[in-house]
Amino acid sequence: MATSVQIPETRVTPAPVAGADIADPGPLGLAAFAATTFILCMFNSGIMSGAYEHVVLPMALVYGGAVQILAGMWEYKKNNTFGATAFASYGAFWISFAVYIWWVAPGLVAAAKIAGDTKFNLSNATGVWLLAWTIFTVIMLCASFGVSKALVTVFSLLTITFILLTWGVWGGHPNLAKTSGYFGLATAAAAWYASAAGVTKSTFGRQILPVGSMAK
Repeated sequence: MATSVQIPETRVTPAPVAGADIADPGPLGLAAFAATTFILCMFNSGIMSGAYEHVVLPMALVYGGAVQILAGMWEYKKNNTFGATAFASYGAFWISFAVYIWWVAPGLVAAAKIAGDTKFNLSNATGVWLLAWTIFTVIMLCASFGVSKALVTVFSLLTITFILLTWGVWGGHPNLAKTSGYFGLATAAAAWYASAAGVTKSTFGRQILPVGSMAK
């Protein structure tokens, strides 16, 4: 008499998706970047008097800085290397910007005066700092082509903004620095759009605002 052997059913449990238990931090990071960029560029463009420019510094420390870094850490949780690198880095940019304007720049000028250094030029120091961020932004622009057309737009405008600002500050061309402010405002608008696209996708359960996903 044949004996049948029953093989127990094997169930494969799907591997958990990294970061599936948290909300998408991208819209938050983009909104923080957009708002802070908008305020600064309202002054850089000359639309508002530079006498009020320091109003951006608290925003740079808290919203553009701390909140963006938090968004970057949450992107790490979601295994999003691009988002983590972008948000954490530009969050650090805004914090370092506030620190530079509030403490470092005045300290450099004061030290040069005390030392009698007539060759010191604060624009050179600022220019080097801006150049480093320009190079980083070009790198992120190249990487954004693997994400979406909306982010390509953001980083294309941001790259132009940094190039003009660096050239204007370091080369002593105030009109270029002023023009960078207008490109900065366009960058803020593009970042707000990308943020709104992410938020509305979450609330409506479908893509309301197109972002133009890049073909992989």
